[in-house]
Amino acid sequence: MKDPRMFSVLAIFAAILAGACGGSSSEPPTPEPRTPELPDEWTLIRPGGETICSRGTEYAYAVRGGTVNKVVIDFMGGGACWDELTCSVADAIFNPEVNPEALLREGRQGIYDRDNPENPFKDWYHVFIPYCTGDIHWGNNVETYGEGEDAFEVHHKGAVNSQAVMDWVYENFEKPERIFITGCSAGAYGSIGWAPYLMEHYQNSEIVQVGDCGAGVITSSFFKDSFPSWNAFAQSPAFIPGLNPDNVDLTSIDLSYFYGQVGSYFPEAKVGQYNSKYDNNQTFFYSAMGGQGGATAWSESMTANIESAHQQAENFQSYIASGDQHCIIVSDNFYNVQENGIRLVDWFGDLAEGKDVDPRVSCIGEACDRPTGAPEE
Repeated sequence: MKDPRMFSVLAIFAAILAGACGGSSSEPPTPEPRTPELPDEWTLIRPGGETICSRGTEYAYAVRGGTVNKVVIDFMGGGACWDELTCSVADAIFNPEVNPEALLREGRQGIYDRDNPENPFKDWYHVFIPYCTGDIHWGNNVETYGEGEDAFEVHHKGAVNSQAVMDWVYENFEKPERIFITGCSAGAYGSIGWAPYLMEHYQNSEIVQVGDCGAGVITSSFFKDSFPSWNAFAQSPAFIPGLNPDNVDLTSIDLSYFYGQVGSYFPEAKVGQYNSKYDNNQTFFYSAMGGQGGATAWSESMTANIESAHQQAENFQSYIASGDQHCIIVSDNFYNVQENGIRLVDWFGDLAEGKDVDPRVSCIGEACDRPTGAPEE
């Protein structure tokens, strides 16, 4: 009788030889890229360290779980300040602190409405970056305004706060399939300012940036007046030669140039803007900077800026809606706006998913008329 142990030994040798000769073998499955374990509700993160709000109060941000390996990174808006007058009227012209309770509040509209089946981002992770420094998320300075007993300090530390959030994103998302970077108003500038860093870090992810109502219409002296107070050039992505302060006088550029440089350096990504034709808030800040001509002058400059960005970067996209509404991504109107048969929600969603869209959507004809009540001066 043959020894059954001999059959066991022979079977083992046969399996080894089969593997060595290229026979079938089971390989461990490739693990899914790392994503954070987060609930389907807002979670508050207090990063501490050097993060701070304009008046010295604590900074915090909020994150929310998703069911797909895709993430929205949204920079909050909230005005700006750049001199003694504008920085002294906190709450009136910019947000000076973070409200933690508001960050955890449900019921946000627009891209945050997870109960709306039309929301293209309802299953995505969300990272919400609050704004409390008056420097469009770009600053790294403590500036003293006024003199004597009237002197006061403002912590323009938007870049420090945003970097803390970026560090959390880098640590918790290994390789997102898609990243959608956006922001309303001042947050629109934060979105294009920080997009290059995300694009550089996640070179194997599909990345789209769309600023919401931040067209960069400013007076000729605004950068020279505001950027020294903010020390904003410290945040500039110097690895892009055209945005390196050692190569270029950044006080002489406009936002279309910034978009052009980012878009050209990352041709596989998409960059873009949404604006309304006569945005009431952007007109207000343009006038506060000393700009003349009201809504009509602002609108003409906005259109010129958009055209300039298109000329500089083939991957630039734009959507200009009728009316004067400021900010759309946090509004229910996100689902209602339509120009030339193209719904805004579909345009955003297709861009986010890497589909081709009309790169130049704009109101035409009477739909572009200045709304009644839009300020002329």
